[in-house]
Amino acid sequence: MNLAVISFGLGVLFLQTRAVLPSSALLLVPALALMLPAMCRRGPVVRLALLLGCFLIGVAWAGWRAEWRLADELGSAWEGQDIEVVGVVSGLPQDFERGVRFEFAIEQRLTPGAVVPSQVQLAWYHGKQAAPAVAPGQRWQFTVRLKRPHGGANPGGFDYDAWLLERGIRATGYVRPGAATRMDDFVWRPATIVQALRATVRQNFARLLPAEHYPWQGILTALAVGDQKAVDSDLWVVFNRTGTIHLMSISGLHVTLVAGLVGGLVGFGWRRVPALALRCPAQRAVLAAAVLAAFAYALLAGFGVPAQRTLYMLLVAAAALWSGRLVAPSRILALALLLVLIVDPWSPLAPGFWLSFGAVAALLYIGSAVLGTGTGDGWRQRLRGWGLVQWAATLASLPVLMLVFQQFPLVSPLANALAVPVIS
Repeated sequence: MNLAVISFGLGVLFLQTRAVLPSSALLLVPALALMLPAMCRRGPVVRLALLLGCFLIGVAWAGWRAEWRLADELGSAWEGQDIEVVGVVSGLPQDFERGVRFEFAIEQRLTPGAVVPSQVQLAWYHGKQAAPAVAPGQRWQFTVRLKRPHGGANPGGFDYDAWLLERGIRATGYVRPGAATRMDDFVWRPATIVQALRATVRQNFARLLPAEHYPWQGILTALAVGDQKAVDSDLWVVFNRTGTIHLMSISGLHVTLVAGLVGGLVGFGWRRVPALALRCPAQRAVLAAAVLAAFAYALLAGFGVPAQRTLYMLLVAAAALWSGRLVAPSRILALALLLVLIVDPWSPLAPGFWLSFGAVAALLYIGSAVLGTGTGDGWRQRLRGWGLVQWAATLASLPVLMLVFQQFPLVSPLANALAVPVIS
């Protein structure tokens, strides 16, 4: 099964490197033809055919999702034209020097015949005036000018087009001056409720811990709601030079810490109430509480790829333990990979995807080897195991860091050895 998931993932990745989309429907025919013999036969040739079929299904799935998303586009005739729209602020607004930038989900096109995508990114320039009060969940009527996504094509540079495509943003633009009307203060939807909670947490940190007195306020904001832009630029330099920048982006470390803390507290209380313990074993209550806490924190933190991977791994592990089955850690990681690729086939374009799955795979491999040696509980054995795990995570992330960022701090292993437990 693990190899089948990896083959599916390679198909998804292959599609993301193509300049032209293949026909998803035509790929399914040979894929099914290759996979059907595996239902009644066994052997290396049949297994190879099964893996090739999984690869083609991965290509077809990613291609179908790409076709569906690319179809939601800005009409070429409407680029740079005034368009009147009604929609809802759907993401955390980001202030910049001359205004505010935010994601906007368009509900109505009031301009007759306008061909406009459902999700856009807008900038609202205020100049010398006070910044407009834009908050998640608000419904506005804007007159906007839009353009199709454009980004630099420099080798090794940030792929702005792919980043927007992954987030479902199919056009960017700005609000025309004097052409904005707020229609509703808040639209009650699950997505807007989550974004409003994120904005409230960020505002509370900014209000209670002013940045001029507490320069680390942005760190707390980043750890709480995943808003990395709140971290001061000087601190980013420190994190980058010490190789601890991953501690400022929501990862499996943060999600599992929250899940473990909530699960431990629930278990502590559950075991002390006999009626609850008789109705449901404490272990199952702990699993349910940990998964719910992980899900809530992943949503609050922006639901990035590392948070998704951790949440899906927890779901699979909790389901297995709840049913009384033992599932190999590699199987749990493979199922989490499959779920991430199904939900977000663009995730392999993000460095966090490779850092997350690569580091966890290395930790599982080294961790099983350390446990299998049966070295005992002495402090020397514990120190040796800790060192092996630390170097496994470092070496696993080294190729990705060199490929994406073209640098690797030599002090990173030592800095992480101190920073990980401190941040935890």
